[in-house]
Amino acid sequence: MLGLGADRLQTDMHQLLALLFHQGVLDEQFLQLQQLQDESSPNFVIEVVTIYFRESEKVLRNLRSLLMEREYSDYKKMEIHLNQFMGSSSSIGAKRVRNVCLAFRAASEQNNRIGCLRSLELLEHEYCYLKNKLHELFQIEQQRVMAAGVRYPGLE
Repeated sequence: MLGLGADRLQTDMHQLLALLFHQGVLDEQFLQLQQLQDESSPNFVIEVVTIYFRESEKVLRNLRSLLMEREYSDYKKMEIHLNQFMGSSSSIGAKRVRNVCLAFRAASEQNNRIGCLRSLELLEHEYCYLKNKLHELFQIEQQRVMAAGVRYPGLE
């Protein structure tokens, strides 16, 4: 028998995932990523997403620094960073982040500094929301795993 709270935590995880899909934060690629996780690599999704977050922080810093150069913004470099960010976001199913990257890239292709600044602000917002929600999801998952391992004598 599962620990008493494990079923509830499983439900909480499914509800949070359903919300993130409904909001368009995640897409089916995230589910495919989850399917790659098994007993031999029980932390696969967390490890992949942690790498994504670490690399994304660097890309966001680079984009901000490129845009803060008042006299000259290197739009070609921005596009390279945005393509990298779009690709990694797509690979984990971060749909809204990827979509903001598309709009950001369009602004950079037009050398539109104001549009790029707005897009960067929105990108940082979407990224933070994604990061917070996935952190919440992983915390629930850890609690569920711990609760599933708890046995109550007499209830089995």
